[in-house]
Amino acid sequence: MHTVAVLALDQVIPFDLTTPIEVFSRTRLPDGRPGYQVRVCAEHDEVDAGAFTLRAPWRLEDLRDADTVIVPGVTDVTAPLSPAVHDALRAAAAEGIRIASICTGAFPLASTGLLDGLRVTTHWQAAGLLAALHPDVDVDPDVLYVDNGRFLTSAGAAAGLDLCLHMIRRDHGSAVAADAARLSVMPLEREGGQAQFIVHDHTPTPQGSELETLLAWLRENLARDLTLADIAARSGTSTRTLIRRFRDQTGTTPLQWLHRARIRQAQHLLETTDHSVERIGGQVGFGSPTTFRDRFKRTTGVSPQTYRRAFG
Repeated sequence: MHTVAVLALDQVIPFDLTTPIEVFSRTRLPDGRPGYQVRVCAEHDEVDAGAFTLRAPWRLEDLRDADTVIVPGVTDVTAPLSPAVHDALRAAAAEGIRIASICTGAFPLASTGLLDGLRVTTHWQAAGLLAALHPDVDVDPDVLYVDNGRFLTSAGAAAGLDLCLHMIRRDHGSAVAADAARLSVMPLEREGGQAQFIVHDHTPTPQGSELETLLAWLRENLARDLTLADIAARSGTSTRTLIRRFRDQTGTTPLQWLHRARIRQAQHLLETTDHSVERIGGQVGFGSPTTFRDRFKRTTGVSPQTYRRAFG
């Protein structure tokens, strides 16, 4: 039987911990036998889980007897990993054991060096910090999970379910995975990635900066067909100076900023109105519905209709 060891670190996020326990424990093969044996492992007898303390019946040395090790998310992503946990994860990897992380579990896993050179993901809010702390890791904030074969990572919360179902399908096929998905009241495959859940707010601009007035004007004129020359004229500068100031103060270009502002407004309208997609595209400054749909999907990962079904 396939053994899944769930590693309970101090300050573990309870949802991330229980997701693999529930999904794998309830998985049944076509003949009714359990598909997995699940063990909760920890360095110490008791683990701080925030609102409660849990007792783990298995120790770190038991990770090496597992077929899969799962590292759930933790509250403090900057907390140093204990040498014992570091060595246990490295030893499991050396044995060829599959290792997966859920949400911010990518941080302790990355601190072992096992993810260096690999494409990974984590919760979109923590992706920038993961990339900054571990520059040798290629962080993709726009996907629900990444499968590198022996090392897998998932985004936040419900994306852990997506990853678990993916591993079940790898281990036992689509039929078993589909049954597990139905028990979890989850689709076996969700459309889109994390980008659809990201609120695309504007990059903060310091109060009193040179761009403050211009950005306010742009927000009020999203529906207009604005060119770079129009924006430069409004700011009273050359296009070259405008681009430089935007990069210095927002980290992007004027037109990229404008596109993101339009998509953010479109998200708001899709969530709060019953206006047609075509009308919303015009309201936020896209000349054609096709252009709007293409830009929206490139930014969020899903179509406007799919976004509305999820968040309307």
